[in-house]
Amino acid sequence: MPTTPQQKDYYATLGVKRTATPDEIRKAFRKLARKYHPDVNPNNKKAEEKFKEISEANDVLSDEKKRKIFDQFGFYSDNIDPAAAEAAARGGYGPGSGGHSRGGPQEVPFDFGGFDFSDFQGPPPGRGATTQQESSSWGGFRDIFSGIFSQGQKQRGPQAGTDLEYMVTVDFWTAVRGGTTRLQIQRQETCPTCKGRASTGSPQVCPECSGTGQVTQMGGQMKFNIQCPRCGGTGKLQSSCPTCNGQGTVARTESIDFRIKPGTRDRQRIRLAGKGNAGTNGGAAGDLYLIIKAGTHPVFERSADNVLISIPVTVGEAALGAKIEVPTIDGRAQLKIPPGTQSGQKLRMRERGVPSAANEGVRGDQIVTVDIVVPLLKDERSKEILREFARLNPEDPRTPIWGKV
Repeated sequence: MPTTPQQKDYYATLGVKRTATPDEIRKAFRKLARKYHPDVNPNNKKAEEKFKEISEANDVLSDEKKRKIFDQFGFYSDNIDPAAAEAAARGGYGPGSGGHSRGGPQEVPFDFGGFDFSDFQGPPPGRGATTQQESSSWGGFRDIFSGIFSQGQKQRGPQAGTDLEYMVTVDFWTAVRGGTTRLQIQRQETCPTCKGRASTGSPQVCPECSGTGQVTQMGGQMKFNIQCPRCGGTGKLQSSCPTCNGQGTVARTESIDFRIKPGTRDRQRIRLAGKGNAGTNGGAAGDLYLIIKAGTHPVFERSADNVLISIPVTVGEAALGAKIEVPTIDGRAQLKIPPGTQSGQKLRMRERGVPSAANEGVRGDQIVTVDIVVPLLKDERSKEILREFARLNPEDPRTPIWGKV
């Protein structure tokens, strides 16, 4: 018989009645959680175990479907279909019932033929059990069910490969202008020996189930059929591939070349279909995702598809206006400085930015921030000219501020 988990009474764990409402269960859990939370009881193993117990109980009892399964069978397993529990609640497989379910594909796979239920007519623990014998009988009954429902199924059909993700660093100009980059990755490839089947040779009849895919187990006077644990219900056995140890894939290091489109942005994801881990048993390969880390530039700064740059301008150029030469990602270009331009003012050079990687034929702009440079005067003639300039232009630039104070 398979080993079964220790039976638990979740209602007793939370200290509530079996008729407790969802709100009562929620309040009971919160009260106990505040008492036994690991943050409140650091380095206290008993409190930590208690917190795990109440969390497990709350997880089951706060979920309507899980609670129905627990109420019906006296335990909970993820492998029990809620529909089966509903059928059991209607009398098909309820505690103390000797009937057989014939409801179709969701019927519980038990054969109760020849089983005497006389020892199990009492209610399960927590439902009014009056003697230790009744409690013990129902405990054994639940142990059997728990062992049955914990039987796993081996996945032998096509399994898709998993995706891979790599961070790729490219320099500023490659991200702006595009190019080709090489990357070395490690991925799972289809095993060359078994071609992804994970086994070799001709299949043999499973000696455990004689090819039926099911085996019969007894629990006291109860007989039930379960999936054969040796062949996973297939009725056949094959030898594991010695090359991949039955995995269907082998690890390989591979160098791949991929194209960077002009205008690729920082943190942009590039998908290479089918370049992830290989699938097994004919399953499709996963994808490879490349996360671009774009490099920086000492002069240019990117903001999406726009290029930002700060340009120094003289006092005369800013005051009188001028045409100056500025760098762009395409080379030198003329920029008109309007008369009276202020320091910090931004001027737009349309379609001088980065080509859009998403919209072909579209370009961003170059945004130029004006930085007026005040000259350091070293001769008296220059100083006198500025004094004369100040006399001719006596406006106080701080006047607007005083009007707001």
